[in-house]
Amino acid sequence: MESVRVAPAPAAAAAALAEQKLKLIEQKTESLPPAAAAAAKAPASACKWAMKKKLVGGDAGYVLEDVPHLTDYLPELPTYPNPLQDNPAYSVVKQYFVNTDDTVTQKIVVHRTSARGTHFRRAGPRQRVYFQSDEVNAAIVTCGGLCPGLNTVIRELVCGLYDMYGITSVVGIEGGYKGFYSRNTVTLTPKSVNDIHKRGGTILGTSRGGHDTAKIVDSLQDRGINQVYIIGGDGTQQGASVIYEEVRRRGLKCAVVGVPKTIDNDIAVIDKSFGFDTAVEEAQRAINAAHVEAESAENGIGVVKLMGRNSGFIAMYATLASRDVDCCLIPESPFYLEGKGGLLEFIQKRLKDSGHMVIVVAEGAGQDLIAQSMNFVDTQDASGNKLLLDVGLWLSQKIKDHFKKKTNFPITLKYIDPTYMIRAVRSNASDNVYCTLLAHSALHGAMAGYTGYTVAPVNGRHAYIPFYRITEKQNKVVITDRMWARVLCSTNQPCFLSHEDVENMKHDDDERHHLHNTQLLDGSPAKCSPDCNGSAAVV
Repeated sequence: MESVRVAPAPAAAAAALAEQKLKLIEQKTESLPPAAAAAAKAPASACKWAMKKKLVGGDAGYVLEDVPHLTDYLPELPTYPNPLQDNPAYSVVKQYFVNTDDTVTQKIVVHRTSARGTHFRRAGPRQRVYFQSDEVNAAIVTCGGLCPGLNTVIRELVCGLYDMYGITSVVGIEGGYKGFYSRNTVTLTPKSVNDIHKRGGTILGTSRGGHDTAKIVDSLQDRGINQVYIIGGDGTQQGASVIYEEVRRRGLKCAVVGVPKTIDNDIAVIDKSFGFDTAVEEAQRAINAAHVEAESAENGIGVVKLMGRNSGFIAMYATLASRDVDCCLIPESPFYLEGKGGLLEFIQKRLKDSGHMVIVVAEGAGQDLIAQSMNFVDTQDASGNKLLLDVGLWLSQKIKDHFKKKTNFPITLKYIDPTYMIRAVRSNASDNVYCTLLAHSALHGAMAGYTGYTVAPVNGRHAYIPFYRITEKQNKVVITDRMWARVLCSTNQPCFLSHEDVENMKHDDDERHHLHNTQLLDGSPAKCSPDCNGSAAVV
């Protein structure tokens, strides 16, 4: 199908765009994920759909990044009335169903002459559904690392399918992706999952790697599964995208739905990921302990390592919440140890002024410094993630070595690593509510025939987001943003950056925003920038 180009919509072009009618744009993407190798072996005609994005352009620079639908490749599917309209629990609801034209804007702060920008399809129940309750066989799988709230999502998916749609065939896949072809399924009912939200971890078990597209889709086909809910981080969602592609290539009536999970809060586009609030809350315990230890000793130093492989959100928010932290180190903000303005000089000054200090460091911070000092060669885990060196232990030793050289300057240093304690706890009240909304939004979309999407809030409204939007890059702390400035004001630490470095970063951010808006609207290929932040989708 020939692409229809929508003209760019800067301020000067907004008036011209007002004359345009809505047009469907199918834009070729630059490449498939690596795991799509098996699907790529199929004939080019069969895989042509996999190379396109589903975009809709509208007036005043409006762009809808839509998600796939079963009728895109199964156009003759019948529809049925949504059983929610007969559900007593919904009898008091003023509006049962979401309007089919409702969308959620990605950017809510705009100028008077700004284009309307990117939108996503609003999540929620539709008036017509594409599955009858008795034909649905649903499966749920959890992949990747642990995170508070996994069991809550499982529970609410199961109870939502049973209680809202009358679906009684729900199974769990044990052990992550490899469980599709190496393990038996577990029957899930509201009774069997009733209390699981009170536990940490996942009752289904999890693992990294194990993604074999052909075997997984064979399993779905053999077991008659026609709705699959995949809970995991950006790597897991990339795997879900490839599963969707193969399901569509085979012409199967099977909705593939992702629920994004990462304790690091590093998934792009979405407001936040579940488990993050709990992680920040639990991190306070470790910071409080470090502060007590540091305050109780002469020249006491408490070092706390928190999770944050590539993004320092937990460290940043825990620092702001605590107000007892004197220095916060994150992967996005480089630092150096020695010399004028370095970390060691700052530590010494703070100890002289206050007699104690607390340092919070994200696990991914300072990895280049450690690798240089140890001649370390990069290695990866089963999910393809870079294996990190222990920055907490390394930093603690460097601090100790530095002060050993100082006469009459004894220090007492305590190192606390609560990493696995934090991710293994049960979710708090806020995350429990959030997980419920995610689960319900996910199953409403599947019943309405949407597929190949993940669900999450964007600017406070739950939306259906194409897989490619959350797998093309990671969300990161923007150190030229006001939130990071608030951290620096709270800790009174130096930023460890020169004025020139800061100006260059601001310039790069402005260029990324401009390129994204221009390329998305004019239909040109969008290239991923590995270091761009959550507000700049693609460049």
